[in-house]
Amino acid sequence: MQFKKVAIQGLIEIYPAIFEDDRGLFFESFHSEKFQEAGIKENFIQSNQSFSKKGVLRGLHFQRVPFAQGKLVRVISGQVLDIAVDLRKESPTFGQYHKCLLSAKENNMLYIPDGFAHGFAALEDSIFFYMCTNVYNKDSEDGIIWNDSDLNIDWGIDNPIISDKDLILSPFAELKKTL
Repeated sequence: MQFKKVAIQGLIEIYPAIFEDDRGLFFESFHSEKFQEAGIKENFIQSNQSFSKKGVLRGLHFQRVPFAQGKLVRVISGQVLDIAVDLRKESPTFGQYHKCLLSAKENNMLYIPDGFAHGFAALEDSIFFYMCTNVYNKDSEDGIIWNDSDLNIDWGIDNPIISDKDLILSPFAELKKTL
């Protein structure tokens, strides 16, 4: 496994060693010791999976303390543009975002510690899988509107399909007053 640290501290892109032969392929998607050696020491306690049709945009979501969640995200089928926004006020990259392409072909992953908003755009019909470091708590969920003018994220799709819930999320300028 290769662990690649990116410009925003705490985010880590993960590229598993893939073993292919005429039968198919195999790779480790999680190995506790290897993750700990790479600095990912959290205990993942919940896993989730979603299916999104091409053009669906989900996010930008996060949970507030005490239910903040770190996530290990990957695509089982398809391809998504994944976005993580730094919400850690003390961070030198507060308000900046990282984006990466996650695909079933590459089997790559992204580790997102708590303190980030997260979202993705399905570039193909996609099955998205993620492990979380805390349980979901409806009362602590929050988010940033997908088309926030301050963040100015290029999601890579035109006319995204967005849930009613995500359409009424707050702009970043309003949200950061409460972080």
